Amino acid sequence: MVSLLTKIFITFASWFGNTEAVAKEIGKGILQIDGTEVAIKKIKEVNAEEVLEYDAILIGSPNHMGGPTRAVKKLIDKLGNLGLEGKKGAVFDTYVRKNVHVGKTVRKMEKKIKAKIAGMKLIVDGLSILVKGVRGPIAEGELSKCGVWK
Repeated sequence: MVSLLTKIFITFASWFGNTEAVAKEIGKGILQIDGTEVAIKKIKEVNAEEVLEYDAILIGSPNHMGGPTRAVKKLIDKLGNLGLEGKKGAVFDTYVRKNVHVGKTVRKMEKKIKAKIAGMKLIVDGLSILVKGVRGPIAEGELSKCGVWK
């Protein structure tokens, strides 16, 4: 995903720590690529303009009633006002109900990014990670998907 990029910004919403764990695991995987720099922040700590310093922006959300959280949607709206031409992006989610919600939040985030953030190119298909129950933990074997999603 980031072979020609150097600065990656990962942000996420997480209520019970599952989406945060995914963000951190993705960051660890990206750092295996020589010359990369990764910043990871909770969405509530993000100043939208700080993403201008990065080559790629990754956004994560738990599945909340079939879509991303309100905070994630608001961030995407704010990013749409910044002029992110040439930036790369990707999204990830956590979901609970196997074979029911897999990829649903990812697809909604990708659609919203395409509609709101002109010029940002989504560079990989979104990543969905199964969580066992609303509070977790992340299902066995799921975190291993994060290290190869780069």
